[in-house]
Amino acid sequence: MEKLFKLKEHNTTVRTEITAGITTFLTMAYILAVNPNLLGASGMDAGAVFTATALASALATCIMALWANYPLVLSASMGLNAYFTYTVCLQDLKGIEDPWRIALTAVFIEGIIFILLSFFKLRETIANSVSANLKYGITAGIGLFIALIGLKSSGVVVANEATLVSLGDISSPQMVLCLAGVLIIAVMNHFHVKASILWGILITWGLGILAQLSGWYAVTADQPSLIPSFTAASLIPPSIAPTFFKFNFPWAAKHLSQFIVILFSFLFVDMFDTIGTAIGVADKANLLDKDGNLPKAGRVLTSDAIGTVAGSIMGTSTITSFVESSSGVAEGGRTGLTALTSGILFIAALFLSPVFLAIPSFATAPALIMVGFFMASSIRKMDFDSDVADAVGGYLAFLLMPLTYSVATGIMFAMLAWFIIKLCTGQVKKIHPVMYIVCALFIVRVMTLVLSF
Repeated sequence: MEKLFKLKEHNTTVRTEITAGITTFLTMAYILAVNPNLLGASGMDAGAVFTATALASALATCIMALWANYPLVLSASMGLNAYFTYTVCLQDLKGIEDPWRIALTAVFIEGIIFILLSFFKLRETIANSVSANLKYGITAGIGLFIALIGLKSSGVVVANEATLVSLGDISSPQMVLCLAGVLIIAVMNHFHVKASILWGILITWGLGILAQLSGWYAVTADQPSLIPSFTAASLIPPSIAPTFFKFNFPWAAKHLSQFIVILFSFLFVDMFDTIGTAIGVADKANLLDKDGNLPKAGRVLTSDAIGTVAGSIMGTSTITSFVESSSGVAEGGRTGLTALTSGILFIAALFLSPVFLAIPSFATAPALIMVGFFMASSIRKMDFDSDVADAVGGYLAFLLMPLTYSVATGIMFAMLAWFIIKLCTGQVKKIHPVMYIVCALFIVRVMTLVLSF
């Protein structure tokens, strides 16, 4: 252990690292319930998604542990999984048979591109070419988008022809229990309860079971039983066969401009997600060098890229570093042994699929709403009095993502507005060359949208 993880050098012990790894896993285990729910809405097999998510998370996390020796744990990105389903599959590709296959194709190519970019150290360069305001605006916008999905899936927010959206049926068990779950997580978070999001999901689910037993929650064809069924066969992890290597390259080649925009949105969001999370967690663990840089950054970025490629092959959305890794760091985790412990627990969780797959969407909705809350807090870091291009670009990002129900649309109009304002205010020299390529791709996408009407 000492030779592999350099425990003494990092002033830690095996016991501390294992405890930290267990803590990190518990704080992010909710992804094993949330991801099958989210991707299942796109038409994917929820059981296969569960297995793919656990396996891809374990693989990427173990690579991070053994190669980079960092206490970073990885899993399916919150935000990109929502973009995968609700923007790409249910909006951009509406009416197309098995749209999730096209989305998986984009995730697969994204991972390949990231491996190449990480190898040539271009990923950090691209990330640094985007202003801080835009990054904060995008993070906040994704938070609002995720929260809206949680509100919609639990019936708190419903469609309304007159006002677009309105309040749902306040007497429905789904709505009441969802709001109760939000309050539970908020109160537990206030008291710094470990794994507050996971506990919130489980308590909300438990209240749902009580509602079912009392007859308030009625089991129907559209509302399955909330009580998991345990049999010897059910403890065997669901097969990934329904989602394994189910790519659709012919459609991507035939609709290249549309596919490129979908691909770029995955690339763009994931790029800042991983780098920002890695630096933030490493800073808390005192792992940054004297210049504030992350040593072995290439290995960190490559770990999530390999996880993304493997995950897409098995059948799940983009894999990235989780900010919940900071909970393990707070417990003293400083090395890859923390991550390795979490990775092993993802494998162990495979044999608890009846539990995770029985958790309903109204129980995972509070997690989406509270994760959205944490992400939306990035808005506080925006400087609205700075350069107008940076400020307006960031503003449009967090404004349009929830209102257009699309992460990609928010990014596209934010970037184009930023680019045009920079040009019009004589700041051409401040535009990084790579941004010309990015905005050219978005202009092509806008032209295809205009022609489609």
